[in-house]
Amino acid sequence: MFSRKFRTFLLSLAFSLFSFAPVIAQNLPTNLAAKLLPEKLGEFRAASPLKATKKELVADEIDRDGLISEASRTYVAKDGQRLSVTLSTSASDAGAYALLTEERRRAESSGNEGGTTTGNIGTASYFYWDGLHNDLVFYKGRVSVYIIDGGGSRDSQLLLDFGKTLAETLDKGEGDIPVLIKHLPDWQKASRTALYVTSDKTLKRYFADGSVFSVVSFEGGAQAVVANYKEQGLIIVEFNTPQLATDNDQRIVTKIQDLRNQGQPIPAYRRVGNYAVFVVGAPNEQAADELIDQVKYQQVVQWLGENPFLYEEATREFTETTLGVFVSVVKASGLALVTCFAVGGLLGGFLFIRRRAQQRAVEAYTDAGGMLRLNLDEMTPQTDPTKLLGRGN
Repeated sequence: MFSRKFRTFLLSLAFSLFSFAPVIAQNLPTNLAAKLLPEKLGEFRAASPLKATKKELVADEIDRDGLISEASRTYVAKDGQRLSVTLSTSASDAGAYALLTEERRRAESSGNEGGTTTGNIGTASYFYWDGLHNDLVFYKGRVSVYIIDGGGSRDSQLLLDFGKTLAETLDKGEGDIPVLIKHLPDWQKASRTALYVTSDKTLKRYFADGSVFSVVSFEGGAQAVVANYKEQGLIIVEFNTPQLATDNDQRIVTKIQDLRNQGQPIPAYRRVGNYAVFVVGAPNEQAADELIDQVKYQQVVQWLGENPFLYEEATREFTETTLGVFVSVVKASGLALVTCFAVGGLLGGFLFIRRRAQQRAVEAYTDAGGMLRLNLDEMTPQTDPTKLLGRGN
């Protein structure tokens, strides 16, 4: 199996030497990938024609990850810097993600300085310095993309800008990585080197032919993830139905017993819901059990036809939404009422204190001269009755 960077080199060499030969039948179709590599992408323009990929170079990806189309092209920026792009389309989003995890696992294990750095391009991405060039790999929907800059500078900004420009033109598909990855213990860290698997052939390639994985079947669309936890390896295989999980569980248990009778090494194994969970390389049984205990099966029900409980679900959702709105309105009204009382009390108290201060400060009014004054504003002190003239005086 060849890395994409090596494939890009071979493609360039083959195109230069044999461009005149009729090799259409030997190449992987480019029709789907070619549509996604136009003559111009933002400020970048194509500097070479589309190049096809020889089928023998990607035979594994075709067989295991559902690779259906691939094309390569060179683009040039305004300042003359060149970027080589290899774009692949798969039969599913999971297949495209599987290609990305294979590339990253290979990059992490190849001794690159500083390892790989997670990016924010497409659905998932990473970039790294391979010693000569900046490399960017991302996937979005059913498309996986491998980009290499012209080298000579460790500044990866141009590479990232081009990647974002290309990613914006692609369909987002499901818009998220496969949920099985998120069921790994400490999945954000483990996903850096995790291998996503969409074919039982991949498991059989990574493990010995006579291992327990030789009896695991991906019939029905099963998928798996392989992750490292220090010296231990965790493998989770997800089956789409309980029946498929049961059939595989029976074969796995039988195979483990056969390996034990033969004195062969066996992995720790447990069925968790529709998951078949394995731990290899554990220092002891307790460590393996502790790692398996962290795997939680989260059931998801999908109706192949019309959902018979659609009305009940809609009614429940409407009720919950209405209740939530009602509670929010009551809370907001109560808060507004309390605020009004508080503000009104403060203003009322301030006006009361100010009024009393004015009453104490105003000069006493005299009605000398026979004028009559009604003390309606209470600004004049009350008259002392003992000082008034009585009747007949």
